[in-house]
Amino acid sequence: MAFQSEEQKAAYWRRNMGLLGKLLTVWFVVSYGFGILLVDVLNEIRFFGFQLGFWFAQQGAIYVFVILIFIYVKKMNDLDKEFGVDEE
Repeated sequence: MAFQSEEQKAAYWRRNMGLLGKLLTVWFVVSYGFGILLVDVLNEIRFFGFQLGFWFAQQGAIYVFVILIFIYVKKMNDLDKEFGVDEE
């Protein structure tokens, strides 16, 4: 199904890009901020026997990235249904 108007199309893409910007910000903070910039501070905290900064740099950022993918899929399916452009 196509968009009914140009305004609806613009609103859809504005919301899509807003969601994408938020998720990329979270990913940046977790991967770069926690894994590189704040690693010394976070290494003072233990997580499952590992230093937290090391854990974020090695595994945590990957886990967060995968979780963000699932969040994006869910939110985009909801957005598609809201604007009537879903595949179902």
